[in-house]
Amino acid sequence: MSTAVQTGLRYSEEHEWIDTDAAPAKVGVSKVAADALGDVVYVDLPEVGATVTAGETCGEIESTKSVSDLYSPVTGTVTTVNDDVADNPALVNEDPYGAGWLFTVEVETEGPLLSAEEYAQKNDVTL
Repeated sequence: MSTAVQTGLRYSEEHEWIDTDAAPAKVGVSKVAADALGDVVYVDLPEVGATVTAGETCGEIESTKSVSDLYSPVTGTVTTVNDDVADNPALVNEDPYGAGWLFTVEVETEGPLLSAEEYAQKNDVTL
């Protein structure tokens, strides 16, 4: 069971996480978001080579409860998408910080991002 917020990552207000220590940067959704969504049944990810813009919609995540927009935490070019998540969307629930990552991006500029501590406090969860 993964923790609600993983240290070492940064988070957007919309619940996406980004690992900018990786090159290219890896993006996913937080466990807080995955838990709120419920069982994820479909993900619509940006295309490889697409330009994503910080704070703007770049895909969708569909669960048994609702359809939610996926927002990019940074501006840049998508370099890979996680085909495993496309084939098995439940990975977002099972391992949001590991196998459930969504896409990688060559970062041009970052949007407003929160530290793990700030994100945990804002969402009233522990690290």
